[in-house]
Amino acid sequence: MLKNTSEVKPTTVHADTRGQSFPVFALARLLGSTWIRNWKELTFYRPTKQTEYVHIDALFGEPGRNVIDFDLIESQVRHLMRVAISVREGAISSTLLLRRLRAGSRKNAAYTAFREVGRVIRNVQLLRYLSDAPLRRRVTAATNKVEAFNGFSQWIGFGNGGVITDNDPVEQEKTATLNALLTNAVIFHNALDIAEIVRQLQEEGHVVDPEDLAHISPYLTEHIRRFGEYSTHELDLEPEAYDPHPDVDFSPLRGDGPARTATARQPDHRCQVTTSAAA
Repeated sequence: MLKNTSEVKPTTVHADTRGQSFPVFALARLLGSTWIRNWKELTFYRPTKQTEYVHIDALFGEPGRNVIDFDLIESQVRHLMRVAISVREGAISSTLLLRRLRAGSRKNAAYTAFREVGRVIRNVQLLRYLSDAPLRRRVTAATNKVEAFNGFSQWIGFGNGGVITDNDPVEQEKTATLNALLTNAVIFHNALDIAEIVRQLQEEGHVVDPEDLAHISPYLTEHIRRFGEYSTHELDLEPEAYDPHPDVDFSPLRGDGPARTATARQPDHRCQVTTSAAA
C-alpha cells in the first residue's frame, strides 16, 4: 500500500485473513483503515472491567474479562506514533516491523501496546459491522470480488495443480508475481472482448443498461484455452488501437450524481483494490 506508484489511488485496501492480527490492526489504523473476516469467531473487548451492556453483553464474554489496557496505550502512544512515522517514511519496512512484533515477547511494551490498540480498532469495526447494513453489503460485495479474483488466479495457475514446489523464496515470489501478471493480462483481454460485444449490440440497435453490465464479471474462463494457441505468422502484426470502455454511463451506479457522458479511461480490474469511499 505504501509503495503504490500507479495512477490508481485506492481508498480501501483489502487483505487476506492473515492481515487481521492485532498489531496489523493498530498499524493499519495509524496508516489508514482496517477490515475483518470471520467476525463471529472473534472476541469483543470491554473499555473497563465495570462496563456492561444491556443487549450485547454476551458478545464480550465473562464480566470483568477481555478489558482494554488504556493506561498502557497512553504510556506508549508517542512510541507508536514514532513507529508509524518511521514506516510511512521508509525508515523501517512494515514487513520487518510486523515480523518483530509477531516474534516479540508478550512482555514487550511495544508489542502489547500495538496489541491493545489493535483490539480497540477491531472492536469498533465489529460493532460498526453489526449495526451498519450498508457497510455489510459493501464488505460482502468486496469479499465476493476478491474471492472471485483468487479463484480466477488459481484457474490460470493450473500447473502442478497450482502448488508452488520450489523452496527458494525468490523463485516462489517469481511464480506468484508472474501468475498475477498473467491473470491481469487475461482479465484485460476479457474486458476488451466484453467492450467490443457491447459496441456490436449498440450498433445493432440494442439498448445496453449499466445495471445489466454491472452483473458481468471479467473473470470468464469458458472461452480461454489455458494451453494457448500459437500462430507464429501473427508475431509481426501490430494490434489495433483499443478503447476498453463502451459508450455506457456508469455514474448512477457509482453514486456520482447526475448521468454524464462516459469518457475513456485506463482500465483497472484489480479486485484487491477498490476506489470507492467504502470503509
